[in-house]
Amino acid sequence: MDVRSLRYFIAAYESGSISAAARRCHVAQPSISTALAQLEERLGTPLFERHRRGITATEEGHRLYPLARQVSENLDAISRLFRTDSPPTPVRLGLMRSLGASRMTTLLKEYIGRGDNLALTLVNPEERCDARIIGEQDLAHGERFQPIWHDSYRLALPSGHPLAMQASIALDDLDGLPFIWRHPCAAMEQLAAALNSVEVRCQIRARLRTIEYTLGLVAAGVGVSLVPAWPEILARHDVQCRPIDGLVIHQTIGVAYPTHQTPPALAPLLALGKEAWAQAGSDTGSEVRPDTTASSRLRPSR
Repeated sequence: MDVRSLRYFIAAYESGSISAAARRCHVAQPSISTALAQLEERLGTPLFERHRRGITATEEGHRLYPLARQVSENLDAISRLFRTDSPPTPVRLGLMRSLGASRMTTLLKEYIGRGDNLALTLVNPEERCDARIIGEQDLAHGERFQPIWHDSYRLALPSGHPLAMQASIALDDLDGLPFIWRHPCAAMEQLAAALNSVEVRCQIRARLRTIEYTLGLVAAGVGVSLVPAWPEILARHDVQCRPIDGLVIHQTIGVAYPTHQTPPALAPLLALGKEAWAQAGSDTGSEVRPDTTASSRLRPSR
């Protein structure tokens, strides 16, 4: 029996959907679906009921889950038992602000799991580091770029705000509106340029660095703000997110790493980035274009 199929089964069981399992395992959705179908065929019984909102484990799926967990944990224990002790490999990873705690936690956990005895140190992207997770617009000379996520942005309003009754927000609606401004933020700079072009002025009530505090102030009714359309933000009940008419603000997040002498310890991180980017293309029903590969996104050295 394929151990990978069991791991995909565990991810699907715990996530409740094929797409969520694919994101968790950093593979394309067809890989999960195919592995589950093969496992069901081998066992001669359906393990999940498929429906619009996801999947629900059958009685056989519930019976298999604890056994699959035990097998997976035993295999991990065997790997740890026979892993030769060697000095940890230090990796300094620069992280831009507001990357999203949930997805970054998952990415770093997978990176450490795939790496060979890594010792991660997380620093600001301006500090000395082996690689940086940043927006593509901040790519420096002599760095390559492996995309991971594509973030689009929405206007965040307090629940019950009059503008939340609209399906979308016009730039003129922001004139004189109390605003929570984040800096540094490339998306905010795009919004500022758009507002200046139509001579709209907001009332800046607070200037912050993190999305978490920004959302707290928005929810408290202090003002509105521009935030990424992450699932955990869109699912909040105390904040309503709406698109801005005629203004598409987005940002590509990825790994910036040296063009020459790339540390071998970065290989698992770059592989995870490639898998996540491919999954993002699968989720939107489009193929990742050839020019979005790491090899083509390069700023030459001076």
